[in-house]
Amino acid sequence: MALEIQWTKPVASWTAGQPVTIKFRPGGAAHSGGHCQFAISYDNGKTAAVVHKVMKHCFFNGPSNSNVADVLEYTFDLPADIPASSNAQFIWIWNNAIGNRELYTGIADITIANSGGSKSYTGKSAIYPNHEGYGSIPEFNGNYNTGLSLFENAPNVVVSPGDSAAPPPVPEYSSSAVESKTVAPPAESKTVTPPAESKTVAPPVGHTPTSQSSAEPTFEVTATGPPAESTVEVTATKHLTDSVYTSSAPTAAPTSSACTHGALQCISGNAGFQECVWGVWSATFACGPGTVCQQTSPDAVVCGWA
Repeated sequence: MALEIQWTKPVASWTAGQPVTIKFRPGGAAHSGGHCQFAISYDNGKTAAVVHKVMKHCFFNGPSNSNVADVLEYTFDLPADIPASSNAQFIWIWNNAIGNRELYTGIADITIANSGGSKSYTGKSAIYPNHEGYGSIPEFNGNYNTGLSLFENAPNVVVSPGDSAAPPPVPEYSSSAVESKTVAPPAESKTVTPPAESKTVAPPVGHTPTSQSSAEPTFEVTATGPPAESTVEVTATKHLTDSVYTSSAPTAAPTSSACTHGALQCISGNAGFQECVWGVWSATFACGPGTVCQQTSPDAVVCGWA
């Protein structure tokens, strides 16, 4: 995985060995729970090490058939040997227990302080089941052990900030429809809506799509130990795996009937963009408040300030 992140100002400051809290906003569809990973990256998501995970019952205290979350907050300690950096990324990944076979993610730019001088951290690699190349997890159907082996067998990965302790450079946007991902920048209120971080869609896994709530789960990133300088809200991105996602965003769509799988293109008026899903353009994903879609290459877009 690789991410295109347009903003360069971190939105939270964390300290190695101190507790951090991830708060999920109520109202999103919880899909009976599932598997959640919480990871840290120093290279915009190319490598990410898991620092916390909630398997089986993420958003719940146990097995549930509910679509309304019971648990909306997780607190855990950052590893004491996680390296310091002014340009780190926090990544949340969720595979839902019931519903369409999808992948939800959220990302936030953060800084990490560590007075111990650690240069690297080794942990389980973050994985993206139901995303191309990572294997698939079917609906749980009451068996909450479904897919656990994928996480248990994930390789160890070493993450290191390298030169990222220096002020982060202006990112270069990739033209690769497979490796680059697009995230919308935060609005001044520190609330962002990244309509689509991923430009690669995993192939169908034989599940028949069912009607679901259009509400997306969201989370807040906070530092509960010093320093606690900022809070960010990020809308989770849904990586499509079954069929063309239907969005309620009302915008005109391009009329082209053929496209390259994984490509993105701005819609007319630049209020949002579409993703090519196996030769068919999806419904429109709206850009965040105050931003417009900008075509950075024939197959890549970014939602940037107008």
